Formats: sequence, C-alpha cells, structure tokens
Amino acid sequence: MEFRYLGNSGLKISEITYGNWLTHGSQVENDTAKQCVQAALDAGISTFDTADVYANTKAETVLGEALKGERRESLEIFTKVYWPTGPGGKNDTGLSRKHVMESINGSLQRLQTDYVDLYQAHRYDTETPLEETMQAFADVVRQGKALYIGVSEWTADQIREGVALSKELGFQLISSQPQYSMLWRVIEDEVVPTSAELGVSQIVWSPIAQGVLTGKYEPGAEPPAGSRATDVNGGANMIKRWMRDDVLTAVQGLEPVAADCGLSMAQLAVAWVLQNDNVASALVGASRPEQVADNVGAAGVRLDDDVMKRIDDALGSVVERDPGKTAEGAPQTRVA
Repeated sequence: MEFRYLGNSGLKISEITYGNWLTHGSQVENDTAKQCVQAALDAGISTFDTADVYANTKAETVLGEALKGERRESLEIFTKVYWPTGPGGKNDTGLSRKHVMESINGSLQRLQTDYVDLYQAHRYDTETPLEETMQAFADVVRQGKALYIGVSEWTADQIREGVALSKELGFQLISSQPQYSMLWRVIEDEVVPTSAELGVSQIVWSPIAQGVLTGKYEPGAEPPAGSRATDVNGGANMIKRWMRDDVLTAVQGLEPVAADCGLSMAQLAVAWVLQNDNVASALVGASRPEQVADNVGAAGVRLDDDVMKRIDDALGSVVERDPGKTAEGAPQTRVA
C-alpha cells in the first residue's frame, strides 16, 4: 500500500480507501462485512469511509464493530452528514446546526470512537445558510470530534465558498468526494482545477463504475445472477445508466489493455483514477474479502501515456465529461 497527503494538510491516507456504502448493514451479512474489513486491514488499507445514511446508520455500526480492537491512531475513519436518518423527521436531514451537531454525536457512538479523522458534508444544503453549516463544522473540530472537514459532490463554486469560510473560521476543509471513473469524468474541467488551487484533494467514489469496468457485463447479455445490476438494494438503479450496449461494448475493448499491463480490469480502473494528481484515494467496496485483495493490486501502479491513450481510444464517445452534471445531480431542496 502507498499513502498520499489529503489536501493541503499533514494527514496521510491510503491510496485505496475501504468504503461500505452498498454493503454493510444491507447487502452482505455482518460476519462477511467484518471479514472484508479484516481483508482491507491485512492488505495495508488504513482509511475507512462510511456515512450515517448508509443502511440508515447500520453501516456505521458494522464498521465500528469490525474495527474494534484496532489501534485507533493507525486508522483514518471518515463519515458524512446530510441525508435523512432515523425516522426522517423535519430536522433529521440537511446541514443545519441542529442536524450536524446531533449527527456527529450519533456517528461517534456507532463507530465506537471519540473522533473521526474527516467529517464530510454529504451534499450541499440549499436550505441552510452556508455560514451556519461552516460554523457548526468549526465547532465540531474545536470540540475534537473531527480533525478535518470535507465535502461530497459539491460544485467548484461551492467548494470555493466553503474553503473561504473555513479559513475565516479557523479550520481546514481539505477534501472533496465526487464520483470519478474512466466513464464519468465530469470533475476534470472545473472541480479538479479549483480544488488543486485551494489545497483540496479528491477521494473518489465508484472508480469501477459500479462494477461495469470489471467487464463482467456483456453487451446483449443478461446481467450475471447475483450481480449489482440485478440487486435493487445493491445499486441496480445507479448502474443502469451504464447498462447500454454501446458502453458495454466499449468497456470490452479495455480487456487487452488490462492484459498487457498485467492487471485485472478492476485494477486498471482503480489505477486509472489514481493517475490524477489531485486524487488522494480511490474508494472501493466489497461483498467478498477476495475482492479487496484484487482492488488493492492497483496501489502504486503507474500507467504510461500510451496506456492512457489506449483507454481513451477504447472508450471514445461513451465517456461523460459535462461539468454541469455535478450540479444537475444535486438535490435542489433538502431531502426529507
């Protein structure tokens, strides 16, 4: 495993971050989830990402149990706040001071830790003044409940505003967590250059495009039984955007590229996002321990310019690059 600094800070995190969005507390049994976490630890992963909304708080509980007994100082634990949790009451969502302060306390209890290394705004809250949110985050940091602050799926302008306020309030906003993969490159034109200017790193999710970039989905064929594309609870709605024959055909063209590099398709996909200097870590999940070992094989891999060009040539026009997609996919009102 290799490690990178997160933003303009002294915090180092593993190039591969283990995330439990679609698995812990919902898709896989708790024993299997714990085995996956142990496989991550065994592979040298020290960074773990979750959120209070995942499986309506159950994912945090499973991760806390799985990491119990590990040396806390050797881990970097991330979680998030924004989406509805609990019974979904009027204040159980968003980035109001009330929800932020209550949510961090709940997350720490479930994770069985006194602090998280990174506390992230899971989306931008259009109904709460940004000043209120940032003041709440400043207080969370001053109380020692979080060491650093990050955001997820914010636009370049929103990141710029957030960083400016964080500096005024005396804390560090150091990360952005967007979707990013060979197929989904919408952050490259605006979010990445703005972040690089401001000392913010990307922790990217879905680098394998919900499994599409493994090559297991073939054009004109039914998805394999038990795969994510067939599992409503496991992300079938997210993956359907890529389940088109033109996309799947293009992805099949990556097989010889991966083979020539001595990598699996998944490793090639993860290694590709790590070529971006503004990416500090790639988030990977797993429903089986052996998947962790495969993904970790991408750590430290450097792809030369010829390989990067072959990837671009294979995928061609199926790549989504429109920077407006970040704002387009964001909630316009607070979700209840």
